[in-house]
Amino acid sequence: MSSEPLALPSAVQPPRRPPIPFVAALVPVAAGVLLWTVTGSILSLCFALLGPLMIFGSLLDGLRQRRRETRRLRSESDAHWTRVESELVERQDEERARLWRRHPDVAHCLTAEPLHEDRPADADTPVVLGQGERPSGIRVTGADDDRGREMRRRASMIPEAPVVVPLGRGVCIRAPQAVGLSIARAVVAQLCLRHRPSRLALAGPVPQGWTFAHAGTAPRGVWTVGIALDGAPAADSVIWIREPDDAVPEGITTVIDCTDPGDATLRTADGVQQLSAECLSAAQLEAIANASIDRFVADAELPRLVQLGDLAPVEDGVGLAAAIGRRPEGEQVIDLVTDGPHAMVTGMTGVGKSELLVTWVAAIAATHGPDDVVFVLADFKGGTAFDPLAALPQVTAVLTDLDEQGARRGVESLTAELRRRERVLADAGARDIAHPAVRMPRLVIVVDEFAALLQEHADLGAVFTDIAARGRALGMHLVLGTQRAAGVIRDALAANCPLRISLRVADPADSRMVIGSDAAAELPGGALSRGIAFVRRPQDAEPGAIRVALTGPDDLQAIASRWAHTERPVGPWLPALPARLALERLPRATDGEVVIGLADEPQRQRQPVITLRAGRERGLGVVGGPGSGKSALLRTLRAQDPASFTIPSDPEHAWDALAMLEQGGTDAGLILCDDLDRLLAGYPTDYSLAFADRLEQFVRGADERCVVLTAGRPSGAASRVLDALPERMLLRLPTRGEHLAAGGDTASFLRDRPPGRGHLASREVQVAWVPVEESIDDDRWDDGERWQPQRRLVGVIGNGTTRLLDGLRAALPDWTVLPAGPASPGVDSAPDSVHRAPDAAAVGPSGCIIVGDGESWQRDWIRWQRVRADGEVLVLAECAAQLRTLVGMRDLPPYARPHRSRAWRVLDGRPPSRVVLPHETGAG
Repeated sequence: MSSEPLALPSAVQPPRRPPIPFVAALVPVAAGVLLWTVTGSILSLCFALLGPLMIFGSLLDGLRQRRRETRRLRSESDAHWTRVESELVERQDEERARLWRRHPDVAHCLTAEPLHEDRPADADTPVVLGQGERPSGIRVTGADDDRGREMRRRASMIPEAPVVVPLGRGVCIRAPQAVGLSIARAVVAQLCLRHRPSRLALAGPVPQGWTFAHAGTAPRGVWTVGIALDGAPAADSVIWIREPDDAVPEGITTVIDCTDPGDATLRTADGVQQLSAECLSAAQLEAIANASIDRFVADAELPRLVQLGDLAPVEDGVGLAAAIGRRPEGEQVIDLVTDGPHAMVTGMTGVGKSELLVTWVAAIAATHGPDDVVFVLADFKGGTAFDPLAALPQVTAVLTDLDEQGARRGVESLTAELRRRERVLADAGARDIAHPAVRMPRLVIVVDEFAALLQEHADLGAVFTDIAARGRALGMHLVLGTQRAAGVIRDALAANCPLRISLRVADPADSRMVIGSDAAAELPGGALSRGIAFVRRPQDAEPGAIRVALTGPDDLQAIASRWAHTERPVGPWLPALPARLALERLPRATDGEVVIGLADEPQRQRQPVITLRAGRERGLGVVGGPGSGKSALLRTLRAQDPASFTIPSDPEHAWDALAMLEQGGTDAGLILCDDLDRLLAGYPTDYSLAFADRLEQFVRGADERCVVLTAGRPSGAASRVLDALPERMLLRLPTRGEHLAAGGDTASFLRDRPPGRGHLASREVQVAWVPVEESIDDDRWDDGERWQPQRRLVGVIGNGTTRLLDGLRAALPDWTVLPAGPASPGVDSAPDSVHRAPDAAAVGPSGCIIVGDGESWQRDWIRWQRVRADGEVLVLAECAAQLRTLVGMRDLPPYARPHRSRAWRVLDGRPPSRVVLPHETGAG
């Protein structure tokens, strides 16, 4: 581009007016006047008129010349402006083209192959977000009028030029998701087209269809770019896609606000700018990604697509041979027994590692039934790649990400399987599984993302190393898939994995470690190289390239149909206990037993049904927090034994029920009590201690009965009763401290245990579940005897004497109701007048009731003694202390709820009995 400035023409200045020839015009006037004076001829004056005529003629001629000159100047200025406009457009086009060559967007990258910089990508790497105005390098000199100023403004900015920002920590696109995704596609496609995978990589999960060679594990030191739809991937720069009103992530200084891509707003630290954002559809991006991948040099010799059904099944009859793909020479057959016994599979994310493992399992299952081989499949990348294989009868377990409990089950299950196979070989007197006397299928454990498994559950690493060392003789084989082998698979494990398969990897060191060459790292990646793998068996001098076969639903359905008549074997890794276990799914218990649920014993490779022998086992204590399934357990037991005896939750009813049990009032062999700690908390302290002591004695002496108690917290008096039971089940508790206080250990504490899941005798147990029944507490128990006076003289101890007097008079109109006290009228206090009333008119036909509080009766002590000796004593439940002080009863009476019209009756010195007062009395 020319560095000379554009010279603008000056503004057109109109020519100066010509001067008026006044002096020349005066000459004919003076000459005409002189001639007239001399000659006296009037014609001489006509000659004087020539002066004005000359002035008028001169003015006309000056105007004509001025207009002609003005037209000429304007014509020259317009021609100059036209030349300047043309040159400005030419220079702007030239500068715009230069900018697009230097900073191409996706459209320009597709029009012309972009230049790939040798410098790696970094925070200063420019990225084109669209087109808009940007400053120009064109200089303008000249005119200073309005047109000149407008021309300078136009020359200072270049329209439709690339809007470029440094990549920095990323870009935030605030737009509706569909628009935001289309802009992000264009940004990612531009970066991938301009930078090779060795200079820039896409980190973290990428949306489906973004199959650039840059996706997957990044080589060391390579700048990474991530796409953030929800969470933030671990990347050097992140393309954030957010809704229009969302906050900008911290550290992001480049923000695009867009609803219409043609009118977007770019905000940076330098200011605000309007632009037209570049967008790509999903189909366009996928086409660009596929077209941008350099084909692998051997791709011309490998088929583009291979289906598992196109490969001939391998019938070997001894090992586990299977065809998994095609190479240039023909089908690729590998045998996990002769080429193994264990295999290592590596490959970056998105290169077809999971498809290879699925095809391998399906190919083995196509020719080997459940009697020959069983599979345990573990996917630790959170996907569902192995789910279609669950329909094969050879597949005994499909595992996804394990929690801590699941990992512990895995260790115990695999360790138990090692011991079991050793016992089978020892019993048969065989050295390995190939001995004819051994009838045991081979076990193939396939793990996708072995590194994730070891990172979360290091204990499993030792088990896998043990299997790798002893697996050949025991018929246990490992197929370990991982993104990279270095630092993940230790030497002791790798030494026992001679069968190696590698798809594309990022680091040449990983490729050399697995297959002995850099071939897997030299794969450019992308859609065309997806499914290309290098296989190296122990007998191979060099790795060979193959196209891995794809397995479709029809292939799996055909394999499953072939073995549909066979029985699915029980695998070493039993499925986890269900979160809800219906009672009808479990086998019925024998006579005298009730089912608790299903136990998990991975160390013994079984899940037995847990039962209680009602009437022959002393019982079980159950501790769990709210919603943990305590009541559901009792409901399950009660549903199986309708003759069971349930201690009600009502304190009065529970007191009566315990008395009934102590007196042998029921023949039930199963005694149930729910929420013992809450029941005890409903009693006063003395009753709570007494109830717990009586229940503990009953439990310790109930040799012929089975007692099941539940509690939310084993503390205080409830702990003594629970300790009297021989077994304790721990359900979910809120905190680890409560779990330890209840008798559990740290390893068995699970904060997210489902309801009904408990720990019993070092085993996890899922309690069987039955539908919720209606409460039975009030169906069997009543509130007690309704009070009717048994003597003609009744002494009542209660508070609120006035209201009580009125209530008794209303409830018993045939009785005389009087207040207690020395000045009280009514029954004579003389010794011989207990059964007679001097004030006969004041005594009813049925008898006399005297009402007073403790203080009143102490003042009327003589009359109180007469009542105790010959009458009936009634003590309201609110006056329990007077039962001891006035009546002299030291033992606890039956529990009565205060303020609920409850009272104790004492007759003839016998122990108190609980009665219910009529509501008209107003007691309580």
